[in-house]
Amino acid sequence: MIIAISRTVSKAWSLKSSHQLLTPVEDPAPQQRPQTKEKASTPIKPRIVETWVREKPIRTFLARLSSQSAAAFSASASTSTSSAAADGESGGADGGIPQLSSIANSVVSRCSGILALATENLQQSFEADFPDNHKEPNTYARELLEYCCHKALHAVTTRPDYLADKNLRRLMFDMMLAWEHPCAEDGLLENGLTLHNAVEIEDEDEGSIFYANSTSLAVQVNDMKTVGLRAFTRIAPSCPIIADLVTVHNLFDALTCSSGGRLHYFIYDKYLKSLDRVFKSVKGIMQSPLASSFHLNAGECILAVEGDRPIHPVLQHIGISAWPGTLILTTHALYFQSIRVGYGDKIVKYDLATDSNQVINRDFTGPLGVRLFDKAMMYKSSTLTEPIYFDFPELGEPSRRNYWLAITREVMQVNKFIRKFNLEDIQKAEALSKAILGILRYSAVKEAFHVAPSHVKTTLTFSLAEKLPKGDMVLEALYNNYFQLLDTPLSHFATAAVNRTSKTHTVPFALYALSRMGFILLNRKDETEKEISFCAACVGVTKSLEAALEESFCYSERIEAARATVDQVKVEGLDANLALMQELLFPFIQVGKLIHSLTKWEDPVKSFLFLAFILYIIKSGLVNYTVPSVFVLSATVMLWQKYSGEGKLLEVLEVRAPPSKNPVEQILILQEAISKLEETLQAVNIVLLKFRAILFAAVPKTTQTVAVSSLAAAALVVLTPPRHLLLMVVLEVYTREMPLRKQNTEKFRRRIREWWARIPAAPVQMVRPNENKKKI
Repeated sequence: MIIAISRTVSKAWSLKSSHQLLTPVEDPAPQQRPQTKEKASTPIKPRIVETWVREKPIRTFLARLSSQSAAAFSASASTSTSSAAADGESGGADGGIPQLSSIANSVVSRCSGILALATENLQQSFEADFPDNHKEPNTYARELLEYCCHKALHAVTTRPDYLADKNLRRLMFDMMLAWEHPCAEDGLLENGLTLHNAVEIEDEDEGSIFYANSTSLAVQVNDMKTVGLRAFTRIAPSCPIIADLVTVHNLFDALTCSSGGRLHYFIYDKYLKSLDRVFKSVKGIMQSPLASSFHLNAGECILAVEGDRPIHPVLQHIGISAWPGTLILTTHALYFQSIRVGYGDKIVKYDLATDSNQVINRDFTGPLGVRLFDKAMMYKSSTLTEPIYFDFPELGEPSRRNYWLAITREVMQVNKFIRKFNLEDIQKAEALSKAILGILRYSAVKEAFHVAPSHVKTTLTFSLAEKLPKGDMVLEALYNNYFQLLDTPLSHFATAAVNRTSKTHTVPFALYALSRMGFILLNRKDETEKEISFCAACVGVTKSLEAALEESFCYSERIEAARATVDQVKVEGLDANLALMQELLFPFIQVGKLIHSLTKWEDPVKSFLFLAFILYIIKSGLVNYTVPSVFVLSATVMLWQKYSGEGKLLEVLEVRAPPSKNPVEQILILQEAISKLEETLQAVNIVLLKFRAILFAAVPKTTQTVAVSSLAAAALVVLTPPRHLLLMVVLEVYTREMPLRKQNTEKFRRRIREWWARIPAAPVQMVRPNENKKKI
């Protein structure tokens, strides 16, 4: 931390000496300034260090540095923008578009330079393609800016190494800044935005810099502007490698999780650099001898490799045996190359593309099959006799296991999507391309910011659609408005293109983006490149997909809010949960107790009146309306509560907490509960075994008695009307404890118990399976 602070101070000093942006803390009077040349050339660095030592806390000092440099940056930004316009970046000597702000004009000028078009020609092209949009002055500037940005990005991303271009990364971020302030009247706001943000830092709660968040500290020192969610979601998906329309919201949340929901340039730049490294790493693996040794199918791409280094081993558990090896994930399967002495390198393939009821979950592993460590991933399918466990041993949290679990499920989900909609050729390759890009973006975020996959929302397209509420509608909209464009003949686009009057932007196809980066997923390269290129330049209708995503995200927010309440009301302990359940079921328990007391005939008058009421309901046929009446009564109560208690908060349910118990008492209670459960299971098994003996005539006389009784009961049910049967059952059950029948009931129960005790149980023999499992 001290080294980082010294670097920051040195950087500030160098900024002062080179650009004269910093001012001394105490500027001497003009008459008291140094007379000699040596004193006049005294460096400013000691004063900065002295001020840094005196300032308490250091955070305020860095904020002042940021405010001073931000003011100079704001002053120089307008100068640089005007000079850029004067120099004519677009290739012409134009003064910019009057409807656009200064930063928007700067972005449009650079876009026109990329496209080798004059700014006026680019504006005329937009008005010709979208004749209705220039009639709306409120959205004209933003629509024109989006049009220029999308065309420029489509042209500039033809290079396979554009992620490594620093100027392009800066241009893309400037596009987002310009999108937030596209109009000419936004110029004053954008000039004072950076200074305002820097000054506000001093009003925050002051504290030690050593306890501050690293990203927040960098935000204070950095003088760049920030962008919000809407700008990111409109510009970033234009490059499918950088973001996807389905997961762009979660990607923005992952990038801004520690910066207050605003994206800073150094975070965005770090993400793109990490993404570039991930792409180069995957391409290196595909060209390495390791890929050729696995004999992959055509169009099959390697996504991740684990276990190739000794410090990150992977173990495959089958039964009680475990073998180290190399685990590889492709777009179609999992491959494991085990390392065994004397057996060579055996490669086993676990298919993820076919429908074989695959299940992938997290699980526990340990030596000799003991479930000790939560570091494993379990794979099970109908083609395997027993599950396979892949163990990722590491210290701390199982981040490696969680990462592999997420990306393996994504491959399984994309193949499920392909089977569901019967995708072939280009459509199938496009779906796999979207999954590949999602996994690489997921890896880039993990590597750049060291964020555990379980701590952020997923940025994997098909896994997110599976988890989202109404995710099936999102997938259907994705297929209907995205994948079907790939199946449209070229003649259709040539004669009647997609409706250009709608407010849409270009559809970036992932397969086309991957082919530019050097990934070939199709054999028909020459035939498909032209078609994909043409489709990528056309305008696609994404309105229904965006509507489905918006509805799904709305439901997701409500579900998260509901889950938060669920987590708050969870109580620990068996006694506490029983007390809560009794309080919730209190009305039903009281009704049950009341009916039970009436059946005991403790108060003969009340019991007789209740019996007469029940018999009247059954005899008059009102029993058929009992269940509908319950539903009507419940609906009436709910509607009454809705309209009469509107605006009132739900009252807190107060539950009397049971007395606390020490750990020894809790263990004894648990042991007693287990013993009671065991006794209950034994009693149920004895009943079943006695019925088995009766069924197979182990006791012939008893079997005959039961068979005759069953025939008589069947005849009674067939010949007697249901209403009379119900009357007989109610009279029999309700009047058992009646004073006139109580003695006979006790005798009857005694005879039944004696008869049941004479029936022997069917024999049982426990056979233990062979515990010598097959060792592979």
